[in-house]
Amino acid sequence: MGYPILEYDPEPEAMIEPSRVVRPQDVPEGCVICFFREVVERVVAAHRARVIAENRWEDGPHPLYEIHHNGRRLAILQPGCGAPLAAALLEKTIALGCRKFIACGGCGVLQKGIPLGKLIVVSSAVRDEGVSYHYLPPGREVEAHPRALEALERVLRRRRVPYQVGKTWTTDAPYRETANKVAMRREEGCLVVEMGAAGMMAVARFQGVIFRQVLYAGDDLSGEEWDSRGWQSRSDVRWSLFWLSAEACLEL
Repeated sequence: MGYPILEYDPEPEAMIEPSRVVRPQDVPEGCVICFFREVVERVVAAHRARVIAENRWEDGPHPLYEIHHNGRRLAILQPGCGAPLAAALLEKTIALGCRKFIACGGCGVLQKGIPLGKLIVVSSAVRDEGVSYHYLPPGREVEAHPRALEALERVLRRRRVPYQVGKTWTTDAPYRETANKVAMRREEGCLVVEMGAAGMMAVARFQGVIFRQVLYAGDDLSGEEWDSRGWQSRSDVRWSLFWLSAEACLEL
């Protein structure tokens, strides 16, 4: 027998089909998926966000919020950590009625010279996780949506924010990023590594919605030893990245 992860089934409906078990609601078309919990909590408090959906999972709630930004409605979701939960929450959010997504998060850098805080707009993701194989036929990469790229680049240029467009490596196992694997991914053009992009991009393509992810350069895996660079302490970058994502999402 072959490997179960490669047994892709193109059947459009699952046993637990989100469109049948989640009731559509009056939700904003655009949604920012923000991996920074402290930023989401700060935005929710400052903008008196209302809860659209509870999204209660075994680790607790992952509410879908709504705020008004620049006179328009915008949804916000904190998707947990890792592709399986992020992809499942994305499925539910699509079933609720959101259709345009910008995700923002952090990443490890694989290429030398990428400074802490540099923004990376994801062009494609190497599928070294499990979720994407349930949504797309087996393949090495999944491409990002071109329309969302245009919106993100317009906002970043307008705000004069330095950024780079490139490929990410999505993995389920951050503690198995060995020197050999880092070298392999670097050689095939990956700039960074993270845990969610490929899975969420696959869900978005399967469901026919617009999705793009922007990351900020965090810890450094480009040298002989790992350097954390204190990346999670960059509260200024995390906060501004959320609002850049919100602006790009509304431009969609």
